[in-house]
Amino acid sequence: MDSKLKVNSEKLAICLVSGGMDSCVTAAIATQENDEIAFLHVSYGQRTEDRERRAFEEIADFYAVKKRLAVSIEHLAKIGGSSLTDETIEIDAADLESKAIPTSYVPFRNAHLLAIAASWAEVTGAN
Repeated sequence: MDSKLKVNSEKLAICLVSGGMDSCVTAAIATQENDEIAFLHVSYGQRTEDRERRAFEEIADFYAVKKRLAVSIEHLAKIGGSSLTDETIEIDAADLESKAIPTSYVPFRNAHLLAIAASWAEVTGAN
């Protein structure tokens, strides 16, 4: 391991937090299962960015999270293909029976999010 990378003996978890219900529940679980949590917020040009960022900060404040990182990968909006990043694409109504990919799908977004989280985990010594 590179000497610049931090080795942490405590259990530190990186928690991706958009500000929605899923990330709020995940943060609660991560808080119970780890000694410390670090919050990561990613902006990718989503329409809901302002509200998500406020919720991210509010949840981080609630859990007294000291390590916070907000990054931007707005190139996903430039790539397009999603109603979450392109105002000219109408957002589909939720249809849990549909097998079609919803218009809100952002191509390969989660892989980008996980790569950023893994990079930060290496540097912070998160396990």
